[in-house]
Amino acid sequence: MFYKTLLSLIIIMTAGSIAQSSPNHAPLRVGIVGLVHGHVHGFLDQSRRSTEIEIVGVAESDRKLLDATGTRYGFDRTILFTDLDEMLTKTHPQAVLVYTNTYDHRRVVEICARHSVHVMMEKPLAVSFDDALAMEKAAHAGKIHVLVNYETSWYRSNHAAFDLVRADALGDVRKVVVHDGHRGPKEIGVEPEFLSWLTDPKLNGAGALFDFGCYGADLMTWLMNGERPLTVTAVTQQIKPQIYPRVDDEATIVLTYPKAQAIIQASWNWPFDRKDMEVYGETGYVITVKRDDIRVRRAREEQEQLVAAQPVPAPYDSELAYLRAVILDGAKEDALSSLETNVTVTEILDAARRSAETGKTIHLPLTK
Repeated sequence: MFYKTLLSLIIIMTAGSIAQSSPNHAPLRVGIVGLVHGHVHGFLDQSRRSTEIEIVGVAESDRKLLDATGTRYGFDRTILFTDLDEMLTKTHPQAVLVYTNTYDHRRVVEICARHSVHVMMEKPLAVSFDDALAMEKAAHAGKIHVLVNYETSWYRSNHAAFDLVRADALGDVRKVVVHDGHRGPKEIGVEPEFLSWLTDPKLNGAGALFDFGCYGADLMTWLMNGERPLTVTAVTQQIKPQIYPRVDDEATIVLTYPKAQAIIQASWNWPFDRKDMEVYGETGYVITVKRDDIRVRRAREEQEQLVAAQPVPAPYDSELAYLRAVILDGAKEDALSSLETNVTVTEILDAARRSAETGKTIHLPLTK
């Protein structure tokens, strides 16, 4: 009976928080900024089948990469630009999707803010807390949305876990453990232009610490309703220095709150890809199983139950539907992708980097 009630509660809570799409479903005019992030290819493949957006311009400073991508996806050469300002001026997108290295996110946001063009970028927001604050300032001045796209934002399992926490079905959160990563970017065969900046401490901020630590920081900030942790402690390693001589490939971050703790495990050394989370409350726990299922157990139950998570209603079920709905339909921003949440995420990551470098626990808020 408990689990039937639980599932009904998840459906009701999730459906009640979702804005409806506009009946006038005109596509959003978007520009693509940068082609060096490997996720751009999945997006471009997806965009061919999408009614949510229309690509009106592409900006990439590397002419060879720009031309090759234009040929691969059949873009008209008139929408290809090596300069972002020129692309914005000539094609007038309503928003841009950013696939640059992370270091360039600040420059892109500041330029787009001057043009009043909204931004969605691939995670994480920034390589430093200073950059995050500068982006926040630019976004407010330009009155634009700045959103951060995480793959895990669209997982049914994460939303089901969140709804259980919000329904107080597990009691107060006490411990959260998040695992993210894969065998390593080189090992899984990412594109050369992607590998080049992922393994550059300036352009990526770090290695696995930023690449995958951001997921756990984002999820924990969401679960804690935006609360900043009291302390951040991190340990990083170079288990494969022959492959990654300049950045970490293994990282563990511990966050403490007044009555809770999070352990974020980010790795380029998992034997398989994983993105999962464990949430332990006073009276029960929920463990996400890939995208679509959760394992749930309460203190009075003898065994845990495997439960299929309910679909996340549109437009909060995919990044393109969500982006269009926020900008054209006035849909509410989801906290997972919001600038406010991701400024805190960046503060956590910056503190984690400082902790790993010094061997000390870092107390928040950060000071410059």
